Amino acid sequence: EVQLVESGGGLAQPGGSLRLSCAASGFTFSSSVMSWVRQAPGKGLEWVSSIYSHSSNTYYADSVKSRFTISTDNAKNTLYLQMNSLKPEDTAVFYCAGGDYATPYAYWGQGTQVTVSS
Repeated sequence: EVQLVESGGGLAQPGGSLRLSCAASGFTFSSSVMSWVRQAPGKGLEWVSSIYSHSSNTYYADSVKSRFTISTDNAKNTLYLQMNSLKPEDTAVFYCAGGDYATPYAYWGQGTQVTVSS
């Protein structure tokens, strides 16, 4: 059974930092494409970042480039998102998604809430 379990969300102040984690199981993590996708209140899904686990190539939305860093620990089958310089507009439910190169969004986690507020 495939599972993606996010953790690390919470409340942060503007300018603060949070690190999200996504523990994966049930598929070949080391050769997968892993992504973070978010949904702000009342809005649709927004792609945030992706990483190709095999090559470690990374990609970012312009809205988070230079502030967020995606990474993986293939030994732990875990995906991370380090979020720095957080802004109120980063408030959203963050989802971890993964799959193979043909279906990179085949699997989804349950989401973790990130709230940026003073």
